[in-house]
Amino acid sequence: MSRVQLALNVGDLNAAIDHYTKMFGVGPAKVRDGYANFVVADPPLKLVLIAGSGEPGTMNHVGVELDTPDDVAAKIHDAVSKGFDVSVSQSETCCYAVQDKVWINGGEVPWEWYTVLEDAPDSASKTAPVALRPSR
Repeated sequence: MSRVQLALNVGDLNAAIDHYTKMFGVGPAKVRDGYANFVVADPPLKLVLIAGSGEPGTMNHVGVELDTPDDVAAKIHDAVSKGFDVSVSQSETCCYAVQDKVWINGGEVPWEWYTVLEDAPDSASKTAPVALRPSR
């Protein structure tokens, strides 16, 4: 099942974890240094909390978590066919997980469409995204 992802910058990670645990009735699925994520069933949401990365209370980024790498490939094809400017990363380490992803650029904010391949011990990106331009 796909779910919308909201990544928020927070000032106090522990306080934010307590707040969102109470709000959604579920604890975090993953907690690391300066990072936590929640997998909320109702409403379908992946909530990511990031400490020390931006002004507390602001959006870090938005996205959609997909089920499989095939779903990401389909989103890449769809986005390119519609003329979007996209950046693609495969097996990228991000947010303490190895992911395949596509960023759809433009609009007010880029959107990340991704699937998690496996857990990772750190949060750092190890690959550079590849920009794809639509053929005209």
